[in-house]
Amino acid sequence: MTAAPLKKYRSIANRSLQNVMAYRNSYIINVLANSINLVAIFFLWQGIYGGRGVVGGYSWDQMKTYLLVTFLANSVLSWYSETAISGKILDGSVAMDLLKPVDFQTARFAETLGASLLEGAMSTVLLILFATFLTGVTFPHSLIVYLLFAVSLLCAVVVKFGVVYLAALLCFWSTGSLGIVWTRIALTNLLSGALVPLAFFPDWLEKLALLLPFQAIIHTPTMIFLQQADTGESLRLIGLQLLWGAALWIGGKAMWNWAVRQVTIHGG
Repeated sequence: MTAAPLKKYRSIANRSLQNVMAYRNSYIINVLANSINLVAIFFLWQGIYGGRGVVGGYSWDQMKTYLLVTFLANSVLSWYSETAISGKILDGSVAMDLLKPVDFQTARFAETLGASLLEGAMSTVLLILFATFLTGVTFPHSLIVYLLFAVSLLCAVVVKFGVVYLAALLCFWSTGSLGIVWTRIALTNLLSGALVPLAFFPDWLEKLALLLPFQAIIHTPTMIFLQQADTGESLRLIGLQLLWGAALWIGGKAMWNWAVRQVTIHGG
């Protein structure tokens, strides 16, 4: 990709960030809601442990760290891309994007990254605040672990975008997005490890989850941060994330090409 097209997508990302800043009250409410959810889940797990040393192979200190890392990974790329893409399809404004000299999928990814910059920054600040008031949270002492975690988190953004994008494109064949969004969220939260670590699953369900792309969103970054994977295994997991990211991107391309040829857009 040459400098000129890259400049277009940078401009789209900047505009997306400015839009989030313009509607900052809505964004702040969303962040507060996620924070309240984190606190509720924390107390739920505190009750589950109830003085036990280890549950499902995780100590209470490890679980506290797991919850914080999950909060960070799940906060990045949350509501913005889902509502923006499905909204364009349902109101018919996607027809205007067909006339623009930009790739629809890449433009939506640029928008997502622009919004994710603020989401990621705010989530990191909140994570540090939570960690400050919690005792026993374990942090890696190796710079390599932090670097691998950062790369894995970026890969997780690509994978989650791929899942969200494919789900949003289903709106070409529906008159609403609510059911699609709820189903996508339920599957992603369950099979990524956002609700509970995959190690807590029955053996057959854990094996199934590890075969699907969802685990690359939460399970892989948390495995790396908790140092449950050494450097070699971490690199293998990141490679798997990249493969899933590429596969979902190609799948999104194919689905988009099929949709715009065969589906009449409602509205617009």
